[in-house]
Amino acid sequence: MKKILMTSVMLMALNMFGAISSNFTISSNYFWRGMTQTMDNLAYSGGFDYAHASGFYVGTWGSNVSFGGAGLELDTYAGYSGETEAGFGYDVGYISYAYPDAGGDFEEYYFSGSYEGVGFSYYQPSEGDADYMELSYSYEDFSVSYGDYEGYGSNVLLSYSFTLADFDGSVGYSSFSHEDGGAMTEDEDGLFLTLGSTF
Repeated sequence: MKKILMTSVMLMALNMFGAISSNFTISSNYFWRGMTQTMDNLAYSGGFDYAHASGFYVGTWGSNVSFGGAGLELDTYAGYSGETEAGFGYDVGYISYAYPDAGGDFEEYYFSGSYEGVGFSYYQPSEGDADYMELSYSYEDFSVSYGDYEGYGSNVLLSYSFTLADFDGSVGYSSFSHEDGGAMTEDEDGLFLTLGSTF
């Protein structure tokens, strides 16, 4: 709760120096790194973001979840993003994952880069060595990605983005293959549909 209040106060105080937006999404399933976080059930998520013209941003996001006794996920993040004159996009930052009713909170530092539709992301936890790397490619409304989560497994994501009235949506397929001897013991896969909007 303290994290939410501190983030809200900070966003209000910074409003005069940048732009604040909010978002809300409904999804048929919440996949994270190829693994369902809602036991293949509906997910309701939303958040607030502050973005400064300099490239600095901060925000908070939450969703229902269903695993390990957790029913709620609350994330807080901050970072800096931009693009060079040559068209190389970059993003570096920090994210905290919190599960208020179950514990198991953790933090990660991340970096991502992109150029002409090709992207690379790397996440390093503040404790432990379960890092995550992802390669992606997007062309117009289509995208594909491959990720490897150390100690858990690998995942492939195929998606198509579209606009429906005032909503942004996507439909796709997620596949997860567990790592032998890792924390996960079964493979997962499934289709998903999301609809959301930013205000």
